[in-house]
Amino acid sequence: MRIGVIGGSGPAGSSLAARLASVGYESVIGSRSKYRAMESRDALVEQYPELDDLLGYGDNASAADCDIVVIATPWDSAATMAQGHARYLRGKIVVSMANALVRVGKEFQPLVPPRGSVAAHVQAAVPKSRVVAAFHHLPATELGQIGEPIESDVLICGDDADAVAAISEIVTKIPGCRPLDAGELSNATAIEAFTAVLLQLNVRYKTRVAPQLWGIKSDPRTVAPDA
Repeated sequence: MRIGVIGGSGPAGSSLAARLASVGYESVIGSRSKYRAMESRDALVEQYPELDDLLGYGDNASAADCDIVVIATPWDSAATMAQGHARYLRGKIVVSMANALVRVGKEFQPLVPPRGSVAAHVQAAVPKSRVVAAFHHLPATELGQIGEPIESDVLICGDDADAVAAISEIVTKIPGCRPLDAGELSNATAIEAFTAVLLQLNVRYKTRVAPQLWGIKSDPRTVAPDA
């Protein structure tokens, strides 16, 4: 399976691509400029030589041509970027990981984009794709430290159960991460907005936090979501 990351030369996208490659997925870092993508890829391989065989690079079209596609651009260009590559994305699982946030003074505040969330806006831009919201709360720095586990739950929501299950299976491969089916894509509004709270905690307590929820069995796939 090949996983492409559109906008993958940024901190979150490159870290996710590296982490996915580290657990056995062929990953492609995409960027508007394939040379910038190459620089990101080469920097990661220099740090982690074991990624050489599984971590690739190219322009955003190359990333969009993969089996599963993650959009890691800034939130305000995610839907436009998806729409621009719609012919590649038709019928595919498309993961939206962007959060619409703004900093007002010392506080992070969530914004409400068109259709209520970035993920819903992306789904409207590529209606023939199966959009899933995921990876919103993983700190980019820790995500890129592939030799260390990430102790975090990953909230995943989407309107296609098979797509949610596929992304959940990928998340289970990341050491320390637990996928949680958070319902339909409409719940991306709350998931994205919650990132503002986590960032504010980072600032206030001078740390980097990730969510872990109590009361769910260690493997939530054994429990029906509506049970």
